Amino acid sequence: MTIDNKPIEQIRESDLQTLIVNQVAEGKSIDYKRELPSGNDKSKRELLADVSSFANASGGYLVFGVEESAGIPTNICGLSITDADAEIRRIESSIQDGISPRIPGLAIKAINLQNKNVVIVVHIPRSWALPHMVTFKNYSKFYSRNSAGKYQLDVNEIRSAFLLSESAAERIRNFRLERLGIIVANQTPIPMEEGAKLVLHVVPISAFNIRSQFDVISISTQELQPLNVYSGWNHRINLDGKVTFEQSGNPLFANTYLQIFRNGVIEAVETEYTISQTGKSSYIYGAYERDLLQLIERLIKVQENIGVQAPLFIMLSFLGVKGYVMGFERGYGLSSGNSIDRDALLLPEVIIEDYNANLFPIMKPVFDNIWNACGYEKTLNFDDAGNWIGGN
Repeated sequence: MTIDNKPIEQIRESDLQTLIVNQVAEGKSIDYKRELPSGNDKSKRELLADVSSFANASGGYLVFGVEESAGIPTNICGLSITDADAEIRRIESSIQDGISPRIPGLAIKAINLQNKNVVIVVHIPRSWALPHMVTFKNYSKFYSRNSAGKYQLDVNEIRSAFLLSESAAERIRNFRLERLGIIVANQTPIPMEEGAKLVLHVVPISAFNIRSQFDVISISTQELQPLNVYSGWNHRINLDGKVTFEQSGNPLFANTYLQIFRNGVIEAVETEYTISQTGKSSYIYGAYERDLLQLIERLIKVQENIGVQAPLFIMLSFLGVKGYVMGFERGYGLSSGNSIDRDALLLPEVIIEDYNANLFPIMKPVFDNIWNACGYEKTLNFDDAGNWIGGN
């Protein structure tokens, strides 16, 4: 047992002690340091090499304040420092300035010990933006890790790392296309009402790692509330994980559902933000943007709580919307823009690198794209500061 089965926010001194009890050796996923890096160039390069090696491999932890012998931890002694936050900022600054590209999802935490000292843990996730290079003072080297620790990559390994990064993003895009095909064919976990649909996918970069399996069954139904429900909603356990849904009109079909997969992926499908009218213009109800942001905020909190690691791909699609216009005025008013010229709108994916990220600047370009498809320069529901100014 090691600390990699817990989110970094939940790691305590007792978890560090298990490293000694279980004699968890340094290697591919963990490295112990007695002291923090000093301010000289050699020490900074060593820190950057360690951090980038984890990001270029399977991710892992740097633990400062632990004594080791032959790679085996022997004492959680801690660091005698007066300002842990300042040290964390110094480490973060060195990493941000000395590694390219930036490592998404990196997190640092100070753990207070009973002896009044502090252990600083740096969690480096496996990166989707491979490979990362140490760029400090033109050092320009690539590192990775194996069971013996870090090592410098050769030319062939660097080429393979670039290909691996492209492969991960491609797998996520292919997953989206596969799921959209299933939705169009109405092979969804709950039969859906006919007509146009809004589809949201929240996909962790780690989702297709064979080790990515989470306890999604025990997540409360309340936490998995689907998008745009009117009253109560039901749930089922299925082969993929857990699905919640609402059947507001026809009891045989759902108007909205939310599926969480065992690998941490979430899919939400909704039919009533796209309004079809006989003899009149069909439209997308523009107020969906506010509800969608609230849903994403809630869902990524669920993912964080079950141990899913950032970054996350957010992908929004509209299906069956050719000829639709944008409805944005108060209530259900229609826009005077253009009608959509294609049946499926597959908006470019965006990436959430940090669970504490501000969602509006991340999602606004996606919303702008949808309004572009309807003949407008940008969304009219938010001002530039991110304040809601749309209809009720």
